[in-house]
Amino acid sequence: MKKKSIKQIIPSQKVNMGGHILEQPLPNAMINQLDPFLLIHHAEWELKGNQKQKEVGIGGHPHRGFSPVTFVFQGDIRHQDSFGNDATVKAGGTQWMHAGKGITHSERPSAELAQAGGMQEIIQFWVNTPAKHKMETPYYLPLPQEDTPTLEGDQYRVQIVAGEYNGIKGPAKTFSPMLLMRGEIEGDGLAEFEIPNQFNTLMYLLDGELVVNGKTAKGKDLIWFDSDGDAIQISANQHTRFIILSGEPIGEKVTSYGPFVMNTQTEIMEAMRDVQMGKMGVLIEQFDD
Repeated sequence: MKKKSIKQIIPSQKVNMGGHILEQPLPNAMINQLDPFLLIHHAEWELKGNQKQKEVGIGGHPHRGFSPVTFVFQGDIRHQDSFGNDATVKAGGTQWMHAGKGITHSERPSAELAQAGGMQEIIQFWVNTPAKHKMETPYYLPLPQEDTPTLEGDQYRVQIVAGEYNGIKGPAKTFSPMLLMRGEIEGDGLAEFEIPNQFNTLMYLLDGELVVNGKTAKGKDLIWFDSDGDAIQISANQHTRFIILSGEPIGEKVTSYGPFVMNTQTEIMEAMRDVQMGKMGVLIEQFDD
């Protein structure tokens, strides 16, 4: 296997999203998007406790035309939507939602976490959908850690969330070819991953420090690979958590506005109209406290 060249190692930037300070590896000054990946947010904060569930998290909001995906690393997240889905995903799990023609959902900590307090850490990334599938019926998958296929080496562990790796198939449904993994490696650990050279590939380190294809990257760095090889080789200087997002480019024009990702400005206007007309459903949240 030939190692993928590294185009750039880009430190994440802090952004303020509705009063929440979080890391934004993508977009950044170098890359607006890397088809099919549109955005990556890494949130890590401590809930103070003695709060009600309805007082924390993100209330009902609509999406259309792409998949917002959430990896939960600490704490939990409860999802409710206008199609009647209601599930809580705990640490080690993934919340996968294809917004399709339109869905309204909320994302909050569980009532127990809101009351007890504690750390909540997630990564949410947005995956574009090809035009021919943008208006399909929404799809939601709560994927707990125990149901996520895992590949283990001597000093590393990788979960395959979507796509296929070493004959292991991830459970999440995608609309274009991709391989999405989350993993961790111990200090002094070594690992090598084979990624198709036609896939656009990003790697993000939550913490720790790695030597990746000969270059050193640290926590909160985004690694942007060239499509000139099919191997990612890592050696750990310390315990490190990471994600790998790789996918075949869709190659279509992207027009986005807020929570909508479509192909034309007209489609964005239609999405805004449909929200106002209630066509993306009504969410009436239920609370456990």
